[in-house]
Amino acid sequence: MDTPTRQRWLSVLANSPRPRLESLLSPALPPAEHCQWLRRAETGLVMLQGRSGGTGARFNLGEAAVSRASCQIAGRLGHGWVRGSDGLHAELIAQADALLQDPQQRQRLLSLWITPLEAELAARRESAAREAAASKVEFFTMVRGE
Repeated sequence: MDTPTRQRWLSVLANSPRPRLESLLSPALPPAEHCQWLRRAETGLVMLQGRSGGTGARFNLGEAAVSRASCQIAGRLGHGWVRGSDGLHAELIAQADALLQDPQQRQRLLSLWITPLEAELAARRESAAREAAASKVEFFTMVRGE
């Protein structure tokens, strides 16, 4: 498994709404006794950094709440991180991450879970871009006739 592929599915899972993840993942998740929790969901703060003008010196922008969880399923470690305080979302991501690391199941689960979620996220982004474009205002300067 290559790192960019795993980063892709973790990003998709973290950016998808929890109710959608629950409906999609619940039928495929193993029974509770097959999931060993290394870290149940916990919420904390991370420091966000910025750069002046995108390229300048780093500065602390502020803090953001994140939830994280880690589990082991069939010897594979899964980790989930999500913005906010939704611990169940982090646990679902951790379980999905562990299952997606199984080479025998990966392609099937990618097509069942990640591909549809990616399409939904792309549609949401496109819809938001259309809404923003509809409210775009063009400013211009008129020359006074002096």
